[in-house]
Amino acid sequence: MGMYDPLMIAQIAWEGNSLEVIQSFPRGVRADLGAELRRIQVGLRPLNSRPMKSLGMGVFEIKKQDQDGWYRVIYLTRIASTIHVLHSFRKQSRKTSRNDLEVAANRLKVVRARLRSVK
Repeated sequence: MGMYDPLMIAQIAWEGNSLEVIQSFPRGVRADLGAELRRIQVGLRPLNSRPMKSLGMGVFEIKKQDQDGWYRVIYLTRIASTIHVLHSFRKQSRKTSRNDLEVAANRLKVVRARLRSVK
């Protein structure tokens, strides 16, 4: 990576228990997800993500897999100088559970309301 202006590096706002959940992931998974979040913070595209159109515009999922399962981080793209991590979880099956989608959707509503009240 080249030189970055520290003022241009986005902050991360951890919504709900998303940080605690990531901290419980295996070390390798945590390191890879952290590297992806750092890419986003400095304005680069993550290597392994996809848009979560079902949740709304600007919502993406970072994906990581190891021998024990699938790990996901759902985040709202950078707004001003902040990236909002809405939800992180370990998937038990190939399909993302309805509960995990609802957690992310509810946190997204809270974030959007908070952003509107700040303007």
